[in-house]
Amino acid sequence: MGSSVAEQMVEVLREAGVERVYGVVGDSLNPVVDAIRRTEGIEWVHVRNEEAGAFAAAGEAELTGRLAVCAGSCGPGNTHLIQGLYDAQRSGLPVLALASHIPSSQIGTGFFQETHPERVFTDCSSWCETVSTPAQLPRLLRIGIQHALGSPGVAVLVFPGDVAALPAAHPTGTGHYLTERAVAAPPWSQVQELARRLNAAEKVAVFAGAGVRDAHAEVMELAGTVLAPVGHSLRGKEWIQYDNPYDVGMSGLLGYGACHQALHEADLVLLLGTDFPYDSFLPGRNTIQVDHDATRLGRRTPLELAVHGDVAATLRAVLPLLEQKTDRAFLDDLLDRHCKALEEVVGAYTKKIEKHVPIHPEYVASVLDELADEDAVFTVDTGMNNVWAARYLSPNGRRRVIGSFLHGSMANALPHAIGAQLAAPGRQVVSMSGDGGIGMLLGELLTLAKYRLPVKTVVFNNGALGMIKLEMLVSGYPETETDNGDVDYAALARAVGLQAMRVTDPAKVREVLAEALSRPGPVLVDVVTDPNALSIPPHITAAQLKGFALAAGRTVLSGGVGRMIDLARSNLRNIPRP
Repeated sequence: MGSSVAEQMVEVLREAGVERVYGVVGDSLNPVVDAIRRTEGIEWVHVRNEEAGAFAAAGEAELTGRLAVCAGSCGPGNTHLIQGLYDAQRSGLPVLALASHIPSSQIGTGFFQETHPERVFTDCSSWCETVSTPAQLPRLLRIGIQHALGSPGVAVLVFPGDVAALPAAHPTGTGHYLTERAVAAPPWSQVQELARRLNAAEKVAVFAGAGVRDAHAEVMELAGTVLAPVGHSLRGKEWIQYDNPYDVGMSGLLGYGACHQALHEADLVLLLGTDFPYDSFLPGRNTIQVDHDATRLGRRTPLELAVHGDVAATLRAVLPLLEQKTDRAFLDDLLDRHCKALEEVVGAYTKKIEKHVPIHPEYVASVLDELADEDAVFTVDTGMNNVWAARYLSPNGRRRVIGSFLHGSMANALPHAIGAQLAAPGRQVVSMSGDGGIGMLLGELLTLAKYRLPVKTVVFNNGALGMIKLEMLVSGYPETETDNGDVDYAALARAVGLQAMRVTDPAKVREVLAEALSRPGPVLVDVVTDPNALSIPPHITAAQLKGFALAAGRTVLSGGVGRMIDLARSNLRNIPRP
């Protein structure tokens, strides 16, 4: 049994398998930090901003599926956590935040650094409770851990620093935590109705989200049975796009290919494991949704049928009831259009790339995709880097792509990479950072240097807030205050002790990236890219187009999908011919 409340907290964390806590030390956290110092098997990871600590915990939890922990001292220390905790909560990641408080006798007096963490964290967590006396431990901490694992989502334990230093009131004991989740099986009546509607439809289109993670084989069998083109959301990309002869790309603001047409021309759309938020890209009719979370059913679009169940379990139940369709006209037409859509735009970054200065960011992403390990972990900044990752990174079932895809926070890539690299020291971790994002949490380069984490940071340095610039253009506003300036991030990285290179010549992109990826330890590559390389969705409204025309002079509009064009061509070659 730990002799103090802080020691008992650390014992419970170790019992739950926690190996590290991300944060910045200080005052009300000191008892916990000291207990970690004296406990084997757990370490304190010193980040430069608690926001980065929360993102790092989210990156670890995303990669491992296990509980990850961050911490912040009273007042500003724990309020810094909020951005990363919002990201983890919206992504459904098991993260526990330890939020220390001012001395218990001072609570409510307007004391130095006083906040109300039990209120502050309510909106970015699924559980937030306060330890007021030692007698509440270890039970309350175990409840918080189970909430984080069970939601899954963020749990916040608030405790005054002086309480953490008090003697423990109870033995620590032992506890068992959730390690495997139950699978939601759909009601049989819903399975039968799903089969009836799929059999009756002439043109079926599938739209897959992150919920198809363990259902790749089942989705492929379904698509082959009902001859459906398969599109996906950004979060669904890594789980469904590879080994997919029915792939028609992605819909949404970052989309490409023929997915949008497939969804709007089908007479039945099947949403699988997706809570796709952009309802304007959905047809809004003839839609069936399958999801293990019943609260998501129908909240984005009207439904003809709502099916509550795990995607893989639902498809395994319905497949024996489906009739094999024989008319491939709809599927083959969409596959053909998808391939042509890629071929028409892929030249934007393949033609005369060795002469185009500044460098095409699309080209950088495509080369990075070719050179990276087959089980590489990519972390991606919000903004234009989301576009390049969505269009040029090729999934294979082993790679991971981690980003702030639901919360949309800037500056997530580098701290996500820190958590991912610590959780998987043997894997290649690549941070695709924008200059806007890395500038926001630039101090985390010091974290890479301190721990010699072998993260490869590729900065797409276009000197601008590219996505904001695009938002202004399509809304008819001239770009304003989007300029980040001409910054040499390689020089900054070298100043803090990192290996770093700067690339301005497109002919050297492949050579420099290959060298960076092969070097041990942390490396930063600063690539000066074209600030005019913007990308618009595959479907844009007349109002958006008018606004873009009003604001834009000469702007490069580009798309394409790197190695995915080979998949599209291969799919066309595999179409049965009469």
